[in-house]
Amino acid sequence: MPYRRTPRIQARLDTQRAAIVDAATELLAESGYAGCSVAAVAAKAGVSVGSVYRHFPGKAELVAELFRVVVSREVAAVDEASQRPGEITERIVAVIETFAGRAMKAPRLAYALLAEPVDAPVEAERLRFRRAFRDIVADRIEEGVAAGVLPPQDPHITAAALVGAAAEVLIGPLTAENTDSTDTATMPALCTFTLRALGDAHA
Repeated sequence: MPYRRTPRIQARLDTQRAAIVDAATELLAESGYAGCSVAAVAAKAGVSVGSVYRHFPGKAELVAELFRVVVSREVAAVDEASQRPGEITERIVAVIETFAGRAMKAPRLAYALLAEPVDAPVEAERLRFRRAFRDIVADRIEEGVAAGVLPPQDPHITAAALVGAAAEVLIGPLTAENTDSTDTATMPALCTFTLRALGDAHA
């Protein structure tokens, strides 16, 4: 008869896995992907290295999992911004503002999510992350075109360009010291660029 874990054992393993992911997320925010070793995660979570490997084959798989956890929160925040009352262009700008604003409040974590060199499984999650943001923006652009508010355009191409541009623009501020307190130029410029890229005649 195959071994079956009791509910108590499964609950303990689930709790341990969550603690490992939480510890890895903290390390990613503090030290980036390079500092998120299995040994460092185990020490921060208060478990053995073997316990980490019981849940994840290696560092790449662990970080891919925490990317999914963290990115799901970011996507939810951006999606909520896109649903706010207001004109279509205002809602698209709100998406970019939310995306950039949250990144600049946690610069080390955002840099790891957006640009830091990572292993292949993590890069795959990063691409899904970018596509999720692109699709949210594309939906709003499609609404704008259908309503005659925006000029005819391919919503997915424009959205991909906007998300890619936002990510590229943020690299400088995210790698600077005291990002959230000293950078006052990036956000307004990014919002103006977004309106112009959409074809807003008043931008």
